[in-house]
Amino acid sequence: MCRWLAYCGDAIYLDKVLFEPTNSLISQSLRARRSHVTTNGDGFGIGWYGERETPGVYRDILPAWNDPNLKSLSHQIRSSLFLAHVRASTGTATSRSNCHPFSHGKWLFMHNGQIGGYERIRRRVEAMIDDRHYGHRLGTTDSEAIFYLMFGQGLDTDPVNAIARSIALIEAEMREAGIKEPLKFTAALCDGSRIFAIRHSTAEQAPSMYYAQQPEHYMVVSEPLDENDGQDWREVATGQMLIVDQGGTTALMPFTPRVE
Repeated sequence: MCRWLAYCGDAIYLDKVLFEPTNSLISQSLRARRSHVTTNGDGFGIGWYGERETPGVYRDILPAWNDPNLKSLSHQIRSSLFLAHVRASTGTATSRSNCHPFSHGKWLFMHNGQIGGYERIRRRVEAMIDDRHYGHRLGTTDSEAIFYLMFGQGLDTDPVNAIARSIALIEAEMREAGIKEPLKFTAALCDGSRIFAIRHSTAEQAPSMYYAQQPEHYMVVSEPLDENDGQDWREVATGQMLIVDQGGTTALMPFTPRVE
């Protein structure tokens, strides 16, 4: 499974959290501690917000620990809101278009997990993507399909319900197809001012997710960056959504897929 990080707070250089901690995201790409898959070397990506409404994105297929451009860029880019992801493929090709985070308009999206039996319902899921957004789909992953499905469910105006409706629609297709493998959805979306982080699975446990809050920042991660770094890391339970905004307001609520 993949590893990811979302940061919101005072502006910092990206390498402060991507490279410097003992268990940094780049370290996790080579040796994850809390994942069934130890190595996440099937590409990486960063997405950050600066002075423009739309985010900047850099993605590539090299392992994150082996890309000098990533190290150089993260040493120079300073942002108060950014996402980063290291990928372990669940079967789709290792290509730039399949690397996270995905970007459209003001939104960024990254995902750790998979749609169980996706090859059996892939055409059905893609058929549910609104025509206005389907043409922006460049890759072949189930993650990108979920992202674009959300736009047709009202992501721009009602993100919480759009996420819940999209996952409910996919789960309905899985039931109809008789798929027994679980849907695993530990994911983060960002609209330039808020982070929406969800931990959900149709199995007992979803891929891990933790958060920590300091006076100057808020971080949501797949696994803690360091065990003894002064951060108060707290695990988000399966079936919850965490919302963080740049004003420091946070909300933790139940997440239940539903179609209203």
